[in-house]
Amino acid sequence: MATTQDLETRFTASGVRLRARTRRPGDVDWLFLPGGPGIGSESLHELVDALDVPGTCWLVDLPGDGSNTDAPGAPADPFSAWPHAVVEAARAVRRPVFLGHSTGGMYLLATPELEELLEGLVLISTAPTADWMPAFIAMTETNPLPAVTAATERYEADPSDANLREIAVESATWNFTPEGVEAGAELLGRMPYNGAAVAWSDAHFDHTYEAAWFPEELPTLIVSGGADRIVTQRLWDEPQYDGDHVLRRRIDGGAHFPWIERPDAMKKAFADFAVHLSTWTSG
Repeated sequence: MATTQDLETRFTASGVRLRARTRRPGDVDWLFLPGGPGIGSESLHELVDALDVPGTCWLVDLPGDGSNTDAPGAPADPFSAWPHAVVEAARAVRRPVFLGHSTGGMYLLATPELEELLEGLVLISTAPTADWMPAFIAMTETNPLPAVTAATERYEADPSDANLREIAVESATWNFTPEGVEAGAELLGRMPYNGAAVAWSDAHFDHTYEAAWFPEELPTLIVSGGADRIVTQRLWDEPQYDGDHVLRRRIDGGAHFPWIERPDAMKKAFADFAVHLSTWTSG
């Protein structure tokens, strides 16, 4: 039986924080990197707790992200370690399977050094290039949320983390289905936020991102909500993202955080991938 508390905390040389949340029999280390950026790995609690995978599930926060703002060993400019510090996280455990949600997945795909270190890769609600952004902008223009506009104006006038939280909370209708919006707004309202991380990614990563690698043989799971309106999943339909080593799972009824609306379907997708991972490794 798994426990659901932080069982162990580790820091890498650059201040990446790894917190073990669940442990089950098995030696696989599942590393969970949140989206955002600027939102902590606490956003993945419900996902980790819904799963039944062998081994240890670690919540990962880069230095300067979320609540990881005073990490031992972090450089004076913690963002100087972004995003390549994910390599340190992979090297901090024995059998790493790295999961990235949204922008977290993009950070992983921007770091080709990971390919030789990982046992597997999981990409949730993410994209291979920044070409997802025009579709997102079009969606927001077609489905305007005046409360988001007002919250954004307040944040621009006073860029506090509290005001950043208000933008996130007011955007819940975009991030979740009507079925999940109440639970989603509650999730977004209790997250730690970090405006400095948002600013760094906007200036140095988000608009120019293009995957520097995609697994040629590494077991890979691409999973997304069928109702995701934040990051279009059509970009994965190109043949270079297909192969016997790749599983794709569409979670019908799920949105950008598909485990909120459909935790059982996410549990099944990860169970399928755990079997795929075991079979691929033993084969």
